[in-house]
Amino acid sequence: MTARLTTIGFDADDTLWQNEQFYQMTQARFLEMLREHTDGEQLPDRLLAVMMRNIKTYGFGIKSFTLSMVETAIEVTDGRAPASVIAEILAAGREMAAHPVDVLPHARETLEALAGRYRLVLITKGDLFDQERKIAESGLGKLFQAIEIVSDKNRATYERAFSRHGDGPASSMMIGNSLKSDVLPALAAGSWGVYVPHDLTWAYEHAEAPASEARFREVPDLAKIVPLIDEIEGR
Repeated sequence: MTARLTTIGFDADDTLWQNEQFYQMTQARFLEMLREHTDGEQLPDRLLAVMMRNIKTYGFGIKSFTLSMVETAIEVTDGRAPASVIAEILAAGREMAAHPVDVLPHARETLEALAGRYRLVLITKGDLFDQERKIAESGLGKLFQAIEIVSDKNRATYERAFSRHGDGPASSMMIGNSLKSDVLPALAAGSWGVYVPHDLTWAYEHAEAPASEARFREVPDLAKIVPLIDEIEGR
């Protein structure tokens, strides 16, 4: 018998509010900053390589991204990047960290509809300070029974979170826009995994949809979450 669903986990960035668009806007600005100093065609790939390398040291988030832009600028100019460019990169990072939170459509009403029926857990990765700011500014934090800000997301993350705040993974569902971080490890832990695509997704988060997994579902937007859960629950 399938365990009754008691706990719903939600990702934050690009699931409940916009995030990736600000990174892409800043990256475009970064490319323009260095246009006069290096070959721009390979710059996006160079930046991505530095970001991947730095995740192990700095983790995810705006601070890591900003440091990676600085490092990339130094590397691609052989140490000749002007101080004015470095200062502009740092200013761009500060602007990202201060950008108003843009809550995605259907986020609030979906959370409000589920809050009385299930234990809601926000599970998000990234910089602690930035994530706390966005949670506070979004006004959605009060709808969650628990909030987990983690350095990364893997099977152990969901086993721990759903055991700590719920009745274990088998009675839980994770909802998010990243197959790699939100869906696949949650399924591996034994939870339901629901993919809600976003128009913009960072290359790091790309993965193949696990179409053959019995507990995998995909919906076009958050408005379809409550009907999906009702269907799973046999309502």
